[in-house]
Amino acid sequence: MPESIEQPAPQRDPGPPELAPPPALAPDEPDSGGRGSGHAFTRFAGCLTLDGQRSSCYGRPVRNAEFNDPRLVVVYDALFPWSRDDDYFMSVVSAAVINAAVINAAEAGESGTDRARAARVLDLGCGTGRLTLALAAAGHVVTGIDPARASLDAARAKPGADLVTWIEGTSAALPAASFDVAVMTSHVAQFFVTDQEWLTVLADLRRALVPGGTLAFDTRDPDARGWERWNPADWRRTAALPDGRTVTAAISVDEVSGGVVTTTIRYAFSDGPDLASVASLRFRSEAEVRASLAQSGFAVRAIYGGWNKEPVGAPDGELLVVAAA
Repeated sequence: MPESIEQPAPQRDPGPPELAPPPALAPDEPDSGGRGSGHAFTRFAGCLTLDGQRSSCYGRPVRNAEFNDPRLVVVYDALFPWSRDDDYFMSVVSAAVINAAVINAAEAGESGTDRARAARVLDLGCGTGRLTLALAAAGHVVTGIDPARASLDAARAKPGADLVTWIEGTSAALPAASFDVAVMTSHVAQFFVTDQEWLTVLADLRRALVPGGTLAFDTRDPDARGWERWNPADWRRTAALPDGRTVTAAISVDEVSGGVVTTTIRYAFSDGPDLASVASLRFRSEAEVRASLAQSGFAVRAIYGGWNKEPVGAPDGELLVVAAA
């Protein structure tokens, strides 16, 4: 939103390779948020509010900090509770299980869906485990894998976590032919920025799924140009944290180039310190998605444009992919 994947999970989500550390800022130099950083959290001299006025200080943006910094992991959970995208993926997994049961029954000369039982489900880029835990609670045998330790620590601390196998790592660690269904949610797929990263992940998933297994993931449709609404005026969210504090998050776009959109989200806490996170997301067209899946040995079953399975071009601006290994 985890050897071959260079990203965080989440959660979410995986991420692009580290950028070179930014040069030091002069005392009066504002930080645009567009430069990458190492994973060590630092402060910078320029102090900005969300609208760019000198006032409260933000930490220099850390790449995908929502998944790697414990202070922002809790914020991620507060800002992004269960929603219709989770309902969609739950339904896709259920449909995949029923479909597999029908096929198995037919091969055995039986009828009906009485073989529809628990599926072995992989959640790649599971983050803090919102969907992962729900899948396990529904009776599936679930593995959640993510490269971000802070996100996994949060997931492991939640009720029902003992029902899930948690792995700190990337798709390279996946065992062969071990899963009936694999999901990548919260736009994890967009954190694999280069074509090589993306094809490597698809190859790992193809290896990890049983023949005929289901892969489901979401990625934003570039034709919807959703990044044009990623600005502090149109995208600003406030949430209450478990400790009683509040946090306001606002996003800005730093660069759009070659299908890659780089953003900064700034987090203003009611008691400080304020933090920032930078991410780069790859927007692939439907044609690019289809071509990459075919190259990796998947057969596309469906691509929807909205969370209610509307056709591509729906207002949700999504490409919701269901493919067979």
